[in-house]
Amino acid sequence: MSSYYPIFADLNNRPVLVVGGGHVAARKIASLLKAGALVRIAAQALCDEVAQWVQEGRVSHIADSFQPGQLNDIFLVIGATDNAELNRQIASEAEQRQKLVNIVDTQELCSFILPSVIDRSPIQIAISSQGTSPVLIRLLREKLEALIPHHLGEVASLAGKWRDRVKARLGSITERRRFWENLFASRFNALVENGQPQQAERELEQQLNGHTSQAGEVTLVGAGPGDPELLTLKALQAIQQADIVLHDALISDEILELVRRDAIRESVGKRAGAHSVAQEDTNRRLIKYAKQGLRVVRLKGGDPFVFGRGAEELEALREEKIAYRVIPGITAALGATAYAGIPLTHRDHAQTAMFITGHCRPDGDELEWKTLARGKQTLVIYMGTIKAKEISHQLIAHGRKENTPIAIISHGTRKNQQVQTGTLAQLPELAKLAQAPALIVVGETAGLHSNLKWFGE
Repeated sequence: MSSYYPIFADLNNRPVLVVGGGHVAARKIASLLKAGALVRIAAQALCDEVAQWVQEGRVSHIADSFQPGQLNDIFLVIGATDNAELNRQIASEAEQRQKLVNIVDTQELCSFILPSVIDRSPIQIAISSQGTSPVLIRLLREKLEALIPHHLGEVASLAGKWRDRVKARLGSITERRRFWENLFASRFNALVENGQPQQAERELEQQLNGHTSQAGEVTLVGAGPGDPELLTLKALQAIQQADIVLHDALISDEILELVRRDAIRESVGKRAGAHSVAQEDTNRRLIKYAKQGLRVVRLKGGDPFVFGRGAEELEALREEKIAYRVIPGITAALGATAYAGIPLTHRDHAQTAMFITGHCRPDGDELEWKTLARGKQTLVIYMGTIKAKEISHQLIAHGRKENTPIAIISHGTRKNQQVQTGTLAQLPELAKLAQAPALIVVGETAGLHSNLKWFGE
């Protein structure tokens, strides 16, 4: 099913046709009147509430029945009748005239649907299941109503009153954004909540007069292995506050959707066999954007300090005296194995766990294969499928048994996660079938997957 395009429509002084005059129609008319619409009603019978509105002149009762010509000069139409044939006619005639139409409780006849709304005017929060589950949306609305303070509407009204003055005082979009973020997190918010609007305005004015430009900074953020719900709260806050996000190629679309809408997003990821941005270029971008006074997020898959080259980027920032911080993430060795039901340690099978990368520097030291091949330990190999044949050969040659259990986890923690299991001797052939990104697990704990698997099963 295609997604709906969320939109807030300005109905003020625009004609809207409502076909039907019962209690369901009354609910729709009430919200239309609140939005300032010019409501026209076509209905034979009117409930008491609608009849009262007609008598007061708040709505127009234009006809006792629906006629296609009534659609010619209206903005949109709502069908609220219990006549299925009439509802289909309304939808068909509206579609022919390219008028937006909503038929109550009949999603397949609608070109737009009405969301559930949390109203903190002028703030409105609309939520929808695209018509699939109204009861679920009602439950979500109840939760959101309890979470969102009622005074936020007045906070927004005061902000709107001062918006032009703030814009005149602070020419940079970035500076204005920081000013508002600091203000809303300050005493100003409490003053509004306590019913002291005049004191709140004085606080706003004082903060505006005392506002100074802030230097840029860089935040290294671990995005985790893929499931967006594995983001930490700090990571979510950072990407919501960033002016620009430089992200890896393997960051999931679901996580990128959480980045603030008006933030700039740049891919600087590296993938084997594909075009990639050199590390030195990434470092230069981080420095350039931070020196422009921007809040920069370097969004890395997993954890920035586990095979993420995070230290190299911090070293470059430190040389330029640029402020930075690090928000750790769940590395793939922890997330993907947990979702595959493979414990890294187990008192009967493994007392240690080791993380290594299958991509080493060409001039780097040879791996300590004798150490890696020891029994009673779990070996987790990042980016190892390309060198799976060498890994299998070296581990067996240095003492690991050929029948040692192994697992290859592709797209770990995501909906399309795949887990292949076998033995160390079978690793090269299984690696050829694995989709990237993939994680290799070697050790007795990999054999527990069949009993402990839970995700996607």
